[in-house]
Amino acid sequence: MDNEKWLVNKEDNASLARLNAANEYTGRFGLKLSEEDAALLLKERTNILKKQERVEFGEGILPKLIFAFCDSPYIYQDNYTDTLGRLQEIFYSYKNDTLDEIPDDELIEFMKEQFDGPCQGSVDYLEDTALEGFARKTRSGFHDNWEEDDDEI
Repeated sequence: MDNEKWLVNKEDNASLARLNAANEYTGRFGLKLSEEDAALLLKERTNILKKQERVEFGEGILPKLIFAFCDSPYIYQDNYTDTLGRLQEIFYSYKNDTLDEIPDDELIEFMKEQFDGPCQGSVDYLEDTALEGFARKTRSGFHDNWEEDDDEI
C-alpha cells in the first residue's frame, strides 16, 4: 500500500466523521450533508488546495464554514452543498490574495457579515466585490480598519 495514499484516506475518514457530526448542529437550521455530499466537498477541498498551491494540516476550514454559515437566511437545503463548496473555494483563494495576513476566523467573520449583509446570499458578489476590496485593503496594510470603513469596500 502506498503510504501517501494511506495518509490521505485516513485524514479523509476523520474529516468525513467530523462533517457527519456537524449535521447534529446544522439540523436545527434544516441543513444536513449526505455522506456523498460530504465526500464531494472533501474531494473539492483537495482539488482547491492543489489549484491554490496550498498545504493544510488537520480538518481544514470546512467545519468552521459550516458552523459560521449554517444560520444564514440565504442558505437552505437545496443550495447547501453548492454554497459550501463555493465558500470553501473563495476562502482559500482569498487566503492567498490577502497574503495569509488575515487569520482564518477573521476572514470567515468578514465573509459571513458580507454574505448575510450587502451580498444578500450571492457568493458571486461576495467573491468579486466584497472580498476583492477586502483583499486590496489587506495588501495595502489597511486590514485593521475594514470594520470602520465597510462602505468603501
